[in-house]
Amino acid sequence: MMHLQPDSPDTPTMTWERLLSRRRYPEQPQLHLVTDAPPVRGAFVQDYDRVVFSSPFRRLQRKTQVMPLPETDFVHTRLTHSLETACVGRSLGRLGGRLLLEETPDLARQLPHLDSDFGDIVAAACLAHDIGNPPFGHSGEDAISAYFRSSAAEPFVRVLNAAQRADLQQFEGNAAGFRTLTHTYAAHSSGSAGLGLTYATLGAFTKYPRPSIVEEATLTRGTSEKKYGYFQTEADRFQEVARELGLLPKPPGTQLGGFYHRHPLAFLVEAADDLCYRIIDFEDGLKLGLIPCETGLRVLREMLGDAPGRRGSLEWRDWREELGYLRARLINRLVQQTARLFADRADDLLRGRSDEPLVQQLDCWDQLQHIHQLTKEHLYRSRPVLEIEAAGFEVMAGLLDAFLHATFDPQESPRSRKVVQLLPEQFRGIGHQQGASAYEQIILLTDYIGGLTDQNAISLFRTIRGIDLPKGF
Repeated sequence: MMHLQPDSPDTPTMTWERLLSRRRYPEQPQLHLVTDAPPVRGAFVQDYDRVVFSSPFRRLQRKTQVMPLPETDFVHTRLTHSLETACVGRSLGRLGGRLLLEETPDLARQLPHLDSDFGDIVAAACLAHDIGNPPFGHSGEDAISAYFRSSAAEPFVRVLNAAQRADLQQFEGNAAGFRTLTHTYAAHSSGSAGLGLTYATLGAFTKYPRPSIVEEATLTRGTSEKKYGYFQTEADRFQEVARELGLLPKPPGTQLGGFYHRHPLAFLVEAADDLCYRIIDFEDGLKLGLIPCETGLRVLREMLGDAPGRRGSLEWRDWREELGYLRARLINRLVQQTARLFADRADDLLRGRSDEPLVQQLDCWDQLQHIHQLTKEHLYRSRPVLEIEAAGFEVMAGLLDAFLHATFDPQESPRSRKVVQLLPEQFRGIGHQQGASAYEQIILLTDYIGGLTDQNAISLFRTIRGIDLPKGF
């Protein structure tokens, strides 16, 4: 087999052979099929299917993308956003991989199916990219972080070490997602496999391959360092993923607290998400009437280079149909350009020499930023969004406070016993979890509350506060 990688033996590099590992975390027995025919579905397609059929993924249909608790079918939920991101990610992976195969004969001989593997891995990772997000979107993450930084949470966090406190006080949906994909509750099974995905998909999923605390002197301010990708509960699991894939540690030659360069395909996962939320959130703002339609259509036409007043050969009778047409053309063009950027920078990504989002390198980056600014001003800061996000802070803090006090109540008051019994067994920190540390018990509670849908969280909060009483059977 030909050695594909680089110039100097002293230059550290990742290799596609290891990065495309089909091994599953953890290793699982192979199913014995009745037929000896080769499998129709490859390992990475199976990853995609496992995400689709999981309960956490299904709950995304009732979680906020932009407009909380939407009452119209026009706007996106986390579920529809994740599906669209996966479609864009598949195209990015296949196009980027095809370009590499066409331009690298040695690679084409060694990994002839690299383009389809790229597409399937990126699609599966994109599908799961928001699976750990709590209710109320990014506002929900902020609400959890704010609660654990508040005086109300001080009795619970004072016993934790610095890294454990940082996990909670800088709560991160990406880390919650990695936990969802790799963790099985003791009350459910004696195993610890999560969804049993391949190492390749777990690596591409992890956009921030670092813990919540790293030494400041080692930070380069790259995009993969902005947030963190796993809790302390999953530190050993991520280290195993990094070793299997051959991720490069940061700084080179050290194993500094599980701090690594990204899997190169994580840049495509990030790009797919960036393109979808920037363009499709903008589309939602137009359809909701929060961004003037003529303003929005004009911006999209300008990005496509359409002449003023020219509508092509089609006669549009509904501006929404034209909007969909422009959005589709724009995403197609940006996918082509982003795949080209990825192929051009693949060697730098393998060597950890590039840590800038691909979309920021597009020629139209300033225009994408303009779209994003319009969306922030007219949609993200609209009164309905702000009102529900503000209420979300009260809901998340109220639920965390109630369940933490009930779990750690030394007096075992009647109220605490009732509240704890509302928790499904796997989240109680007792029974199968006997002997769990304070940190592990708190993580279990954030698993439960973070896994609720927006409506579930509001309903449970109102019930516990006595605002609403459940209906009779």
